[in-house]
Amino acid sequence: MERGAVVLPLQGAGVGRVLLPVQVRVRSFLRSRRATERRRRLASSAAPARCSKMYVPGFGEGSPERKAAINLQHFFNYIAVSIVLAQLESYNREAYLELKEFISRTSLNDAEIFCEKLMRESPRLKGLALRILEVRSAYVKNEFEWDNLKELSFKMVDEANTKLMRDYVVEVSHIEDEN
Repeated sequence: MERGAVVLPLQGAGVGRVLLPVQVRVRSFLRSRRATERRRRLASSAAPARCSKMYVPGFGEGSPERKAAINLQHFFNYIAVSIVLAQLESYNREAYLELKEFISRTSLNDAEIFCEKLMRESPRLKGLALRILEVRSAYVKNEFEWDNLKELSFKMVDEANTKLMRDYVVEVSHIEDEN
């Protein structure tokens, strides 16, 4: 008996259970549905399995993407400081020298600490800190070529891998020639 078929007892002597025409259609539908599911499973087994992302151990503070974003934030701060310095150099030499002197004694490695210290240094530097934050935000949102970053990253990793593998093969083939 097929799954999903409804069996109704008919009245009368010697009459067994029979399937009604509707139930026959349901049974053939279920059979075709099972066959479709089976074909789908077989087809999906031929295709590469889609698995979850790669596990990356040792990033307790967050994902590798988060760590990259933090490093990019520091880099964008460095770029914003460079832009503001270039702007000041041409029209406000005094502010340029004051910011340059502050940079010489304060590390740019941590963007947030740098900006916090800059804001607390003097009223003029507070204004420059706000300008740096504004330029940093505008640069990230409007000027930075995110697609180019992705393409360059792929290209650079592939080229570096190819070079390392090529160098290794050359090295190994020379060792084998010497023996």
